Amino acid sequence: MKAPIIAFFNNKGGVGKTSLVYHLAWMYSDLGVRVLAADLDPQANLTAAFIDEDELGELWEGGFPTIARCVDPLVQATGDIGEARTKEISDNLALLLGDLALSAFEGHLSDAWPRCPDSDPRAFRIMSAFYRIMQNAAQANGAGVILMDLGPNLGAINRAALIAADYVVFPLSGDLFSLQGLRNLGPTLAKWRQGWTERIARNPVHGLPLPEGRMQPAGYIVLQHSVRLDRPVKAYDQWMARIPATYCKYVEERDPPEGLTLANDPRCLALLKHYRSLMPMAQEARKPMFHLKPADGAIGAHFQAAQSAYQDFKRLAAVIAERTGLSWPVFEHA
Repeated sequence: MKAPIIAFFNNKGGVGKTSLVYHLAWMYSDLGVRVLAADLDPQANLTAAFIDEDELGELWEGGFPTIARCVDPLVQATGDIGEARTKEISDNLALLLGDLALSAFEGHLSDAWPRCPDSDPRAFRIMSAFYRIMQNAAQANGAGVILMDLGPNLGAINRAALIAADYVVFPLSGDLFSLQGLRNLGPTLAKWRQGWTERIARNPVHGLPLPEGRMQPAGYIVLQHSVRLDRPVKAYDQWMARIPATYCKYVEERDPPEGLTLANDPRCLALLKHYRSLMPMAQEARKPMFHLKPADGAIGAHFQAAQSAYQDFKRLAAVIAERTGLSWPVFEHA
């Protein structure tokens, strides 16, 4: 059985996307859901969040099958995808390791896309590589969901990753750049979805598992960063107020209804607060914010904030599960 793939994507960087995937992966794991976290960003930030530098260096240098090594036979034209192995993070959480070497696959993906309409077998193997690797890894780990982290661009790697996704969640911040990102993302995803639909019918490889290219928008998450002294609160409020209509128009390609706001927009999955000093404390302890204990320095207000973060991410996990058709009893009273 295929595991649903949920991509977290914004072509604007600095919106807390990787941290969001990291914390949601831990939350689903805590709630008893078997999770595969897939790092398809060549910067490998998600991988670095889960694994400390010394261990990660050993894994990379020791030839551990990262996502880049899985596609290396295709890069070298010596075969198809390699075996998908994962790193166990906890009982319910496995990581498909990212790798800076993945950037070498970009050119092959760029070349394969226009060759698919010619029914080129190798082109279809290349374009479906990410999908097949993730599904193989999910099956090997018994994962019920795949959470995929991507880099902030509209390049060939992200196109191949996104056509593998069943759903896309958009992390945003309250600024002009997030709004502009939505205006670019909506038409681009629609173009890629249509392009892949046209290509699937030309697949000449019998029995080759291909993604459907659904890329269904599941909604957006607004990450509220602390206000800088040179950025008035009104400026943030102005940009945040424009998010619902912009998302509706450019991502869902329909006219926004009158009176649409963040408070009443069902596509707004969450407004996540800025956790200030809690995040660096969690990074130093190498654990999610809601796992922080007094022994980690989370005392008094910090400990209360950690407990609040747990409830915030539990609610978000439940909403995403509902929007993407995932059904687990643990979410009934989230």
